[in-house]
Amino acid sequence: MLKTLRVMLIPNDRQQTRLFQFAGSARFAYNWALSEEKKNHAESGNFINDYELRKRFTLFKNEPGNEWLYTISNNVCKQAVKDAIKAYEKFFKGLAQFPKYKSRKHSKPSFYADPVKIKFTGTHVKLENIAQCKRKNRQGANWFRLAEHNRIPTNAKYSNPRISFDGLNWFLTVGIKFEAPELTAKTNNGIGIDLGIKDLAICSSGHVYRNINKTSRVRRLKKKQRRLQRKNSRKYEKNKKGESYQKTCNIVKSEKQLLRITHRLTNIRTNYIQQVTTEIIKREPSFIVMEDLNVSGMMKDKHLAKAIQEQKFAEFYRIMQYKCSWHGIRLITADRFYASSKTCSICGNIKKDLKLSDRIYHCEKCGAVIDRDMNASINLYQYGKSIINH
Repeated sequence: MLKTLRVMLIPNDRQQTRLFQFAGSARFAYNWALSEEKKNHAESGNFINDYELRKRFTLFKNEPGNEWLYTISNNVCKQAVKDAIKAYEKFFKGLAQFPKYKSRKHSKPSFYADPVKIKFTGTHVKLENIAQCKRKNRQGANWFRLAEHNRIPTNAKYSNPRISFDGLNWFLTVGIKFEAPELTAKTNNGIGIDLGIKDLAICSSGHVYRNINKTSRVRRLKKKQRRLQRKNSRKYEKNKKGESYQKTCNIVKSEKQLLRITHRLTNIRTNYIQQVTTEIIKREPSFIVMEDLNVSGMMKDKHLAKAIQEQKFAEFYRIMQYKCSWHGIRLITADRFYASSKTCSICGNIKKDLKLSDRIYHCEKCGAVIDRDMNASINLYQYGKSIINH
């Protein structure tokens, strides 16, 4: 079983400069590979394979004026060329759009590290060729402090290490092979989960997980975020010259403050989803049923778009997917058009005129009165049970 672990790095000023140089070189190699592929396709109608393109890049490094590429680890640029070729392959398979050039201003700084040469201790990680001097007393620049100690095992086999910058901090992501846990028969009943805006998740077992965005802590941060956004907007208008906006040092500082708050809000929401999903998994249900929500269609409602975005439904489903696979729990996805909210969980009658504002479900046939979201979660549980039985 392959698990991906992510840990924050704490580089000093010199190390951070080198990380940006590595990320810039990866972006340069990626854009060079795209231009070579486009040029060759325009001339001959064919695309260059991975081996041939990397040979061309080695010759390009030997040309006058490109000596700076030798100060960067060779694996960084080679992997960037491979990534460009993979982007073309995905396009021709219909899995992605046509690859675009990476912008220095808008693209995310990131690069590849050699999994053979990377080394971990409990508190540090060693990357390749960060120190430009090869003397032993200067090799300390290759070692980066880790924000979390003993998070990554030191004697494991690593795959596809990537270093990326999110605007504030540098992160290292690495895949590690773990032994798959033994699958034991689950004796507990299954759980149906209905995701909503009023509450994040309503389980058929009776557990209700509140909306974290309605807490005072998140509301206070959102208020601070709105104030900073207005403050930045006024600063831009004040420094406007003609039709262009001038970015001053104060604007850069203010935007960094805004980015910190935005990241903090994102981390609070993601952490809450991790806690909720872990609590559900720890009950060891035999199966979990969730609805296939049309999130992109729901986002078109201008009145609910912001609330839906803050709930992070897609992230909840993604986390639940890999946690179920880790613990041997079957995850069943109900059809998008399954009427979980409109169907009575007691008699099966479908109430076609149910509105979104109706928070209590009143069945006209059997007279049942139940919370709308709880009714939907029970229907999802029954849906999963019928699939298991048949």
